[in-house]
Amino acid sequence: MCGIVGYIGNREAYPIILNGLKRLEYRGYDSAGIALYDGNDIQLCKTKGKVADLETKFSAGISTNGSLGIGHTRWATHGVPNDVNSHPHYSNSGNLVIIHNGIIENYETIKQELIKRGYTFKSDTDTEVLVNLIEEVMNHEDTKLGKAVQIALNEVVGAYAIAVFDKRKPNEIVVAKLGSPLAIGLGNDEFFIASDASPFLEYTKTAIYLKDEEMAVIRLGRDVKIRKIKDDQLVDPYIQRLKLNLEQIEKGGYDHFMLKEIYEQPHAIKDTYRGRLLANKGIIKMSGVDDNLEKFMNAQRILIVACGTSWHAGLVAEYIFEDLARIPVEVEYASEFRYRNPIITEKDVVIAISQSGETADTLAAIKLAKSKGAFVFGVCNVVGSTIARETDAGAYTHAGPEIGVASTKAFTTQITVLTLIALKLAKLKGSLSQSDYHYHLQELELIPQKVEQALKSDVHIQMIAETYMNARNFLYLGRGYNFPVALEGALKLKEISYIHAEGYPAAEMKHGPIALIDENMPIVVIATKKGHYEKILSNIQEIKSRSGKIIGIVTEGDENVRDLADHVIEVPETVESLSPLLTTIPLQLLSYHIAVMLGKNVDQPRNLAKSVTVE
Repeated sequence: MCGIVGYIGNREAYPIILNGLKRLEYRGYDSAGIALYDGNDIQLCKTKGKVADLETKFSAGISTNGSLGIGHTRWATHGVPNDVNSHPHYSNSGNLVIIHNGIIENYETIKQELIKRGYTFKSDTDTEVLVNLIEEVMNHEDTKLGKAVQIALNEVVGAYAIAVFDKRKPNEIVVAKLGSPLAIGLGNDEFFIASDASPFLEYTKTAIYLKDEEMAVIRLGRDVKIRKIKDDQLVDPYIQRLKLNLEQIEKGGYDHFMLKEIYEQPHAIKDTYRGRLLANKGIIKMSGVDDNLEKFMNAQRILIVACGTSWHAGLVAEYIFEDLARIPVEVEYASEFRYRNPIITEKDVVIAISQSGETADTLAAIKLAKSKGAFVFGVCNVVGSTIARETDAGAYTHAGPEIGVASTKAFTTQITVLTLIALKLAKLKGSLSQSDYHYHLQELELIPQKVEQALKSDVHIQMIAETYMNARNFLYLGRGYNFPVALEGALKLKEISYIHAEGYPAAEMKHGPIALIDENMPIVVIATKKGHYEKILSNIQEIKSRSGKIIGIVTEGDENVRDLADHVIEVPETVESLSPLLTTIPLQLLSYHIAVMLGKNVDQPRNLAKSVTVE
């Protein structure tokens, strides 16, 4: 949610900020704006809609001069999406300008106090309240901007990543972070500010990622000064060398990022197990696990906390850990886990899963688990993210940047990491025979090429998508390992096509959903030969007898389902525990093609944000 971009230096700020906002469009947003300082005054332009609309508005005659500027894409929390509520926001004097990602929970109380002191407000946002609170502190305390930001942030409750500047002092920008990501790119006497590194990759490969409750005064001609917001303690910045490149965040000839990322999965899965899986030697090397083997081996249970697609990956992991490693597993929505006073002990291992590593509810669940003494292991994609820093240990998925809002390669790479952990523990616990263990390793190593094979059904899937693009409802059914895949397939369709879809365990169909089935209802049935195959065939026959339209996801060469289904999509054969890595591929493609045919914005679906960094 929300994207922040800023620049201060010797270049023209406008093209840097505008292109940076375009690179952050994947985060999801409803409005956009840029403020530039040209040496005399601030040029502010903002609009409801897309960054392209903002660019058009600038081209109508608004000055784009200036080497200091900040830009923002907003995902509405306080105040409806419109031009006035869009960021950046001025203070009452017009001297301060701010952009803000997050939510100030006590903004109304602060707003009423500021109104008593003579302040007026044009927008309904919490952000305008914050910039005026900073101004009030500057006036009342007779202090500089950096100190005023620090004092003001100690008065607010909530989450934020902010960038603010004072036109009276155009050689500095002040930034701060709590709960929302913020990176500072370091150039040659120039600085870049962004929600992630993608907006400034062509300018610098070195960056500082602020930690929670840290702020920085970025001043030309000086090193970045970072302080703790609470106690004013100076912090030695950790400067990271960025490994991303521009090719990774461009579409590379694909029509959409989502399609690109679907097709990147063979490479992404291989990158995830590269250096970790030595199948020919029967070895799995994972430092985060190896260094904490006692915690895993003595775990009374594993608790998995996650949201959305990551939660579905956690459900697959529940089957894998319990089946292979014989460890009890519970999978929790992080958003509920944090509020229901869960029973957590020092004997628990908590695995937190998040693509971005910034998901607010998952971070809160991590803090709760750590406060109870549990060992917390993170699985995330973004190096240096908050979850990577807050957990006791962890493993990166190495999937590369995922720009499309609807996660695809995040799901398969998360399952890959969790499978590696489960197999490693299974071997150490002796819960899997040596032959089965080696067979699983060999099959996992073959998964990338089997995913490539599954992708060859793309044209066939497009034909199926055309048949059902106007359906108003879909039902997805799976059993065992593939029940979570049914949930994930339904989520993908909902996210990007806005068609209502539900995922169910196939056996639950008779407990209610069967009432929905008629000749207008497409039912996607995951019916691979491994695991409950005969039961799935019975379910398909029940659907057929009620005139439902059956789309079967089947193992290559399956004729039984072909005789019953209206359509079949084949995937290569593999062991049951790895089948979700293959069966999810056609579901991703089906959702993608239906959404494209309906003219939907596949990479930026309405109302959704890539990373939910507030509750």
